[in-house]
Formats: sequence, C-alpha cells, structure tokens
Amino acid sequence: MAVKVLVVDDSGFFRRRVSEILASDPGIQVVGTATNGREAIDQVLALKPDVVTMDYEMPMMDGITAVRQIMQRCPTPVLMFSSLTHEGARVTLDALDAGAVDYLPKNFEDVSRNPEKVKQLLCEKIHTVSRSNRRYGSWSGTAAPAPTPVARSTPLTTGAVSPRASTSAAPVAAAPKRKAYKLVAIGTSTGGPVALQRVLTQLPASFPAPIVLIQHMPAAFTKAFAERLDKLCKIRVKEAEDGDLLRPGLALLAPGGKQMMIDGRGAVRILPGDERLNYKPCVDITFGSAAKSFHDKVLAVVLTGMGADGREGARLLKQSGSQVWAQDEASCVIYGMPMAVVKANLSDAVYSLDDIGRHLTEACI
Repeated sequence: MAVKVLVVDDSGFFRRRVSEILASDPGIQVVGTATNGREAIDQVLALKPDVVTMDYEMPMMDGITAVRQIMQRCPTPVLMFSSLTHEGARVTLDALDAGAVDYLPKNFEDVSRNPEKVKQLLCEKIHTVSRSNRRYGSWSGTAAPAPTPVARSTPLTTGAVSPRASTSAAPVAAAPKRKAYKLVAIGTSTGGPVALQRVLTQLPASFPAPIVLIQHMPAAFTKAFAERLDKLCKIRVKEAEDGDLLRPGLALLAPGGKQMMIDGRGAVRILPGDERLNYKPCVDITFGSAAKSFHDKVLAVVLTGMGADGREGARLLKQSGSQVWAQDEASCVIYGMPMAVVKANLSDAVYSLDDIGRHLTEACI
C-alpha cells in the first residue's frame, strides 16, 4: 500500500518539485498540499496522511507551531525541510523537540542540479519516516499522551518488544554492571537529537566518566546541537575539536561531515570524512578506536537510528571486554541500529530510553 504524503511549503516551486519527485515513486502517493501551517493542520485532519513534509518558515503559522498542533490533534510523522545554516539548525532542533521525526536540507540548487540524488534521498526518507514508531506527541512530553506502548521502567527482553520487527534474544539486564569506565560512547541517528537530550539531561554535573557522542548530522548542525545540549544539561557539552582531551563530566559531540577517533592518551582526533563511508561521523569508527585505546573500560550505548552503524564497532568493543547497551524497540523512533546490535548478540543490556541516563549514573563509579 502506498505511503500517503501531504506536502507543506509556502513556495509554489518547491511544492511542485517535491510533489513531482514523490509521485515518481510508485510506493508513494501525494494526497494533498498546503501553503502554511494552518492549512497543514486542516489537511492532516481531513486527509489522514501517513507522512507530512513541512517547511518551517511560512506565513500565518510557522512549521514548528504546526508540528506541535498536529502532534496534539492528529499525531502524524513529520519530515522537516531545513536550511543548512546555524539558524536553520536551531529551528530544526526545535521542530524535532516539538515532535518531528526527521529532517532534510532544503537546497533549491540540489533539486535542479542533482534530481536523481534528491529523489533517492527524499523517497528513502519518506519510507523510513512512515515506518517510525512515533505517531504520537512530542518526545519532550509536552504534547498529548502516547496511545502506543510507552517507555518502560524495567529492562526489556526480546519477548517484550512490539511485533514491528523480530529480534534474536536479548539478555535480561536486572541492573547495570558497575565499573570505573574510562569512557562512555553513545551512537545514534534518526530520532537521536531528542533521545540524546533525554539521556544527557539526566546525568549529574559530577558524572565521573568522559563521554563521546556520535550523531548522524550535517556539518552545519552539530555546533548548534552541542550548544543546545550544553544549555540544557548539567554536564558540559561541546562540539569536538582535534586534540580535545577526554574529561569527566564533559561530552564531546563528533562534528558533522568528519570522523572522530579516540587515542590512547585520552585525546580525540578529528579526521576528514572519508567519501567511501556512508556516515560522517560514523559510529563504528569511533567505537572501534575506543576499543583499541581503552579495551574493557568502555561503556557503549546504541540509540535509535536507521541502518546498522555501530554494530561492527560494538563487536570490537565486546571482543575487548567492554559493555554494550541498546535502546529498546518500544522507545525508539527507528529500531534499526539498536536492533542490529541485539540481533548480533552484542548487547549486554536493553533499556528503555527513559532509563538509560539513570543507569549510566549507576554504572559509572
């Protein structure tokens, strides 16, 4: 059955181009368009689309306000279009916090110059967003209560997850293993900005371990994201720079478009993004370097995200004796990356998103 999409943008050109691109995919049906946030809400209520594509700067009602009201009145996955600027990043992060599932850069030149690449990326995003676990209110908890399974207070085994995807047996994790970890490494993708916010805001300022964060994100976004987290969290958060030293209570976010590695002296190395790699930054690369540098003293966490990035890095960490946790399916936006780790029997524990921050504090002595 085709994915029904509502296209929302005040630009007639962009509405037409997005509609044409989506209509070229037999698995997608454009059921309507809207020129502003108010029209978008009316169309969502009338048409019940599977996915909404949303611009953020529109007359009458902006995209963020529209997303928030859609999540309250008729929860529907929303894909935001964003400009690749610091301000665009800030607004996009606000939209994700309001309930949007994911985002794409809005670049008119790419639409004209690279139509096939744009088509592939946009259609893939639409299909992914349509399969997301988030068809209800804001992840920040300010919108309507969720009618689907909510995050649980106890670790899950595979038998407790929803039937969206089958997994092999995950270990029963009664309590986190306490240890003097030299590093906590967290990798994530789709749904990650809000998931990281939920986890990191639970950590005390006295958190005893250094932290590295790997979030699939464009280069223009990571500095704004680090600044946002730093304002919200008790720990310090900054975009990583080459030569930064790992310090307790400091989280270093891998810069977009590059790769972050850890050396044995406790410093981060920022390297150019390798064009042969799909992800820049890549969770596998950072996890692998952490395994080589700190052996069994790493606690790694794989959060929500599409694909399997992090699985091979988790394998290296496990071979070195380190601990690996995965987010449970019920609390994921996209149960891809954590599922890959669980199915490969690499997870020592499977936790709900709302429990991970607390368990990190308990585990790191």
